[in-house]
Amino acid sequence: MSEAPQALADLRREIDALDAEMVGLLARRLDVVHRVLAVKQEHGIPALLPDRVEDVVERVKTAAATQDIPQDLVETLWRCLIGWTVTYEEKRLG
Repeated sequence: MSEAPQALADLRREIDALDAEMVGLLARRLDVVHRVLAVKQEHGIPALLPDRVEDVVERVKTAAATQDIPQDLVETLWRCLIGWTVTYEEKRLG
């Protein structure tokens, strides 16, 4: 019985490390978003480009399928991420 809690603690540490990596990737992504925002401001491009959203979602779903990740999970996460990003850009674009 005492092995199960230790095994769970070990797995939780592994998940925590992965979460930290994901936060690092989000920081890198946000850095690129700032550069995209500068280009959009310069050229009068709107924050929301629906065709681009659908292209991104389809691309990550395809990538997920190659790694046996549920496509609905990836679609949900990316639509949330993109939605947040569009709102963030809209606030800055005015």
